[in-house]
Amino acid sequence: MGLSRLLCAFLLAACCCCRRAAGVPGEAEQPEPELVEVEVGSTALLQCGPSRAQGNLSHVEWFAVHKEKPTLVFSVHQGRGQSAPGEYQHRLSLQDQGPTLALAHVTPHDERIFLCRGGHPRSQGHRIQLRVYKAPEEPSIQANTVGISVGRSEPEEVATCVGRNGYPLPQVVWYKNGRPLKEQKDRVLVQSSQTVESSGLYTLRSVLKAQLLKEDKDSRFYCELNYRLPSGSYMKESSKVTVPVFYPAEKVWLEVQPEGVLKEGDRVQIRCVADGNPPPHFSINKQNSSTMDMEEEPTDDDGVLVLEPARKEHSGWYECVGLDLDTMTSLSDRQELLVHGVPDVRVRPESPEGREGGSLNLTCEAESDDALEFQWLREKTGEVLEEGPELRLHHLNREAGGGYLCVVSVPHVPGLNSTRLVHVAVSGPPWVALKETRMRVRENAVLNLSCEASGHPRPTISWNVGGQASEQAQGAQSVLSVLTVLVTPELLQTGAECVASNPLGRNTTTIVLELDSNRTTGLTAFTVSPHTRTNHTSAEKKLPEPQSKGVVIAAVTVCLLLLALLGAVLYFLYKKGRLPCGRSGKQEITLPPSRKSEFVVEVKSDKLPEELGLLQGSNGDQRAPGDQGEKYIDLRH
Repeated sequence: MGLSRLLCAFLLAACCCCRRAAGVPGEAEQPEPELVEVEVGSTALLQCGPSRAQGNLSHVEWFAVHKEKPTLVFSVHQGRGQSAPGEYQHRLSLQDQGPTLALAHVTPHDERIFLCRGGHPRSQGHRIQLRVYKAPEEPSIQANTVGISVGRSEPEEVATCVGRNGYPLPQVVWYKNGRPLKEQKDRVLVQSSQTVESSGLYTLRSVLKAQLLKEDKDSRFYCELNYRLPSGSYMKESSKVTVPVFYPAEKVWLEVQPEGVLKEGDRVQIRCVADGNPPPHFSINKQNSSTMDMEEEPTDDDGVLVLEPARKEHSGWYECVGLDLDTMTSLSDRQELLVHGVPDVRVRPESPEGREGGSLNLTCEAESDDALEFQWLREKTGEVLEEGPELRLHHLNREAGGGYLCVVSVPHVPGLNSTRLVHVAVSGPPWVALKETRMRVRENAVLNLSCEASGHPRPTISWNVGGQASEQAQGAQSVLSVLTVLVTPELLQTGAECVASNPLGRNTTTIVLELDSNRTTGLTAFTVSPHTRTNHTSAEKKLPEPQSKGVVIAAVTVCLLLLALLGAVLYFLYKKGRLPCGRSGKQEITLPPSRKSEFVVEVKSDKLPEELGLLQGSNGDQRAPGDQGEKYIDLRH
């Protein structure tokens, strides 16, 4: 039995050797095909064998092999090519009339073996494997917008990655925070599928499923497509996405804005915060200081308790309660809120009053649980007078009256302060503000004369002349009186006297009226508005002379000096015999012959007749009526 099996095997091997030796077609061992790689849309160049072995191929046939069945697609006879009818009829051509066949507009369907045969019909021919490549489009990614709950027993969809129009099928790799994800049983799962388009290109769809943790709430996921081209291997990345992750809260706490020390008047916001997603249902409670029970406080639509403006009564214990509606478990947190109150400031005495030359003490008081600082300032200047609760004023004078500010502040609470204003009254005789001292008026004109005085107690004002007087208060210690009078000769002679008086004394001032001669007289109204203000206690002041009268005196003096100088010059010329005097007012001066018939210079005086009278001689000679003081100097002789 064993011998017969051995004999059968030997005969079978001998038959195979005889068939190969006889050259039976299709039975000989075929070499590996030549590899040609091109991109979709380009032109593939197919050579019929190595260049050194091509020789003179005058008769060549090209076949396309599909499922091991060759189909004639192109033939060459005597160097001329002819396409066979079919899918390659219009895309095949000879390259430079040589042995190279050019296949234009390559598509994924062209990826196959091409066979060329030339010469002997029993020749095995040359086989070429055409490989086609196409880079996929940029991958798109779609994240799960519904969200993933932590603690699920099975992986849930995280994101979907799609790569379109690639060839061959690209490889997909998923990443989380820059690190590649590997499939893990019941933890990480990648499900990929592909679709072949009518063009022969592939569309890849990959779904990442995973069990996420709380720490993945900020994780960034993306996919990467790896593909190959004739020039090498490449990759494309999608954009990065995050996925909503739901997890229960582990703690809640109160958050207060603004942070730091709070004071009355601030806008305070109290909100609950939790580390869960979604956050639990919140409520904010405040402890009742009487019953010590927690009572719920109203909040706005965002669950925020707003204290505006904050008051000291808002201080106390606040509680945040978070209720998980899925598990019906609650978490809470308490925090004490302290609002620093503005101190209530008081000044003693409330209405301080002192006499001129005396002293006055002011005391500032305030109540607060915090350490306080006191400061005294002058209201009208802002000058700091004293650091401390007491202000001592010595040697009081009229200027010491007015407003004083006591500012109380809490050093460790910036911006927390309170101010109290107190007015100090200094008693004494009235002060009179001199509105007009000397003024020019017109006779029969109607004047408004004003007089202002101040003091404590507030004075009253009276006038020594008749007229219509009106009085207006100018504050707690000042008064303004306006007197309307008619300018008469008696008023011009006596003037007007303003008398201010109070129980501590009296003070007066006089307004002197002068007639303005340059203006016509008539019944007119003239109002004098206040302009200067001085403080004096004397009954009457010596009034300065108007500046305009001094200017006139100075001008007259200068004119007299000029006339005296002119008289001296004329007298000098007369003594020298150069100026013979006569009634005509015109004299000739003898000149050399060469200078005769020259100009006559006429000198005219612009003085008025009464001023020229100063130049008359001591004998009292008078000029003729027609003589206007003209003088002529004849320069022709």
